[in-house]
Parts: sequence; C-alpha cells; structure tokens
Amino acid sequence: MTDELRRGRASLAFSFLVQGVTFALLVTRIPAIQDRYGISDGLLPVFLAAVPILAGVGSVGTEWLVKRVRPSRVLRWAQPVVLLALLGVGAGDALWQVAVSLGLFGLSVGALDASMNMLGVSLQRTYGRSIMLGFHAAYSLGGIAGASLAWAGAHWDLSLFVSYLPVVVVLLPAALVGSRWYVDAEGGGGAGAAGEGKGGPVVFKLLLPLCLVMTFAYIGDSTVSNWSAKYLQDVLGSSEEVSTVPYNVYMVMTLLGRGLGDLGVRRFGAVAVVRAGSVVAALGFAVVAAAPGAWTGILGFTVLGLGLCVIVPQTFAAAGRLFPGASDAAVARLNVFNYVGFLIGSPLVGALGDAWNYRAAMLVPMVLVLATLLYARSFAPGADRYGDGHERPRTADVGRGSNGL
Repeated sequence: MTDELRRGRASLAFSFLVQGVTFALLVTRIPAIQDRYGISDGLLPVFLAAVPILAGVGSVGTEWLVKRVRPSRVLRWAQPVVLLALLGVGAGDALWQVAVSLGLFGLSVGALDASMNMLGVSLQRTYGRSIMLGFHAAYSLGGIAGASLAWAGAHWDLSLFVSYLPVVVVLLPAALVGSRWYVDAEGGGGAGAAGEGKGGPVVFKLLLPLCLVMTFAYIGDSTVSNWSAKYLQDVLGSSEEVSTVPYNVYMVMTLLGRGLGDLGVRRFGAVAVVRAGSVVAALGFAVVAAAPGAWTGILGFTVLGLGLCVIVPQTFAAAGRLFPGASDAAVARLNVFNYVGFLIGSPLVGALGDAWNYRAAMLVPMVLVLATLLYARSFAPGADRYGDGHERPRTADVGRGSNGL
C-alpha cells in the first residue's frame, strides 16, 4: 500500500465530508430560503424537485465527460462549483437568482456525486478490500456538522449569506488543495474508454437490480429526512423540540453503521451485510409505524438509520464489481437512481399519509427496503453477469478469494 494511495483515500474522504456539510446546509435551511425569496408553498415543491432532476442530468453528463477526462478532474472542479452555488443561494434577493443558483447546484452536485463514487469504487478495487463505507461515513459526519452549523445560524438569527460565507471560505480552498492527491485508480473505464473495458459495456438489464435497490434505499432515506419530524409531532404527539431528534439520531447511526460497515463486509461479505441492513431497516420502519409514543418512534428511526446506511455504499461497490472495465459508466447510471428515489419517496409517503394515514404510509418504504433481499445476490463478488443463473469468477476476482473487492 503506497503513500499515494493513502493520500488519495484521505483526500477523497475529505471530499465526501465537504459534500455532507454543503448538502446539509442547503436542505436544513429550506424554510429560511423560502422566506428570503418569498417562494410560495405551491411553488416550493417545484424548486425542490428541480434540484434532484438536474442532478440526474449532471450525473448522466458525467458519464459522457469521463470518457474524455479523468473523474478526478471532474470532481476537482465540480466541488467548488457546488460550494459557490450554495453561497449564491444565500446571496441573492430575487426569485430568478435563487432559481439559477439552485439549478447550478443541482447540475454540479450530480457531477460531484457521480465522480466521487467513481473514484471510491476504483480506489476500493485497487485496495483489494472494502473501504467504500468509510467514504460514506465521512459524508454522514459532514452532514452532522452541516446540520449543526445550520442550527447555529438559525439560533442566532443569521442571514443565509452570513451563515454560508465562512463555510465556503474555509472549505473551498481546502477542497482544492485536497484535490491534488486524488487517485484515478485503474479499471474505471474513463478518459477515452467510451464506457467499455475488460468487463464489456454496461448492460442496463444487468444493472437494473442495483438501480432498484438504490431507489428503494433513497425512498427510505427521503422518508426520514422529509417526514420524521412531522410524524413525531402530528402522529405521536411530541413537542416541536423533540420532533427534531429523529433525524439527528438517524444521522448519528448512519455514521456509526458506515464507520463499522467495512469491517463487516471484510468479515462476512457484502451479501450478508446488505441482507442484514435490509432486515434491520425494515424492523426500524415497523417500530415507527407501531410506536405508541414519541420515544418509541425515535427508537425506530435509530434502528432504521443503522440498517439503511450500509445499502447505498455497497450498491455503488457492487456496480463496480459487476462491470470492472466500465465502472465509471455503471456508477454514473446507478447514481441517477439516487435522485429517482429522492423524488419518489417524499411525495409517495405524503400522498399515502393524506389519503390513508401516516402509520400505514411508513409500511410502504418498509416493504420496499425488504425487497432488497430479492436482489442480494447482485452484491456477491462473483455475481452472475451471464443471465444463466450460474456465478462465474471474473479475471479481476481470481486469486482474491471470496471477499475480493
């Protein structure tokens, strides 16, 4: 293991952390953004939906872009654009200005998410062991820090610009300096590979099970981020103060689960970790749906975070194993379903809650998360790429053993 790889791993983890801070600062201040620009309740969902839609466009564009340049270069310049777009959201005073800033944020965050995970997948392959969960743990840590900074800004009644400016001033140059040590490991299939390599082109039919798992996971995640506070307050009768607790404990548990998850993958394999995570997440949703009071509901969200957190990083890693010669293209396409799940999850739970009741609505993401068990074999190092039901080792797996990553 070279110093170059160690520096590459550390710099990429820092990039994940920066993105966690940035995204949390945006989503946790949505009410303040709405007030600043006078965005009506009817128009707000349009703005909120536009960001993940444009992020999907950015992710698709990144697949095309990395055929010509390295993913590290995409990430190096996408991250500063995301930070500047965040600052633009806080600096404007007209509706068109926030629309432009959010649009730029969406496009650049799609490129950033895709390129970050491309580098993570290829770096994991070079390491020869599971490290992907560690990168996403850094993102969770950044999310906790960003949410705490947003709370401080709201508590001290700071303007959005004043809240965002110190963060951007510190993190933007730090991210640019850290980008000097990004490592473009071999086997990504980018920079002229045209989406093909030793593993052949990306066949969407083979990638589809992982796309579904990604969608299910983000439906569950968006349910927590968008509905946990409302559920605790309106259904379980908590105070407004207590209703902020579920998302915080959820984020803490994602940090804990991802921090320990790589050890679990190395010891038990990716399939076992994903299966266990699915069952634990489903149990958390069941506890939330049946909770008699607020603290039982908080317990459910705590369990939910511990289970759900391992699925997304392992889905990216599985895509890289499935198409070892075209992992960049596979990750870019898979990343789109991150935003599909986010777009579906919140309105789905809201519509079911209004038409039926919110307890029953919580059972829908529970069932979807359990459906991940049907696709668990797709996470195996020797997953079937041939469509005949037989698992065969690929060249990249020979000599690495059953846990070769």
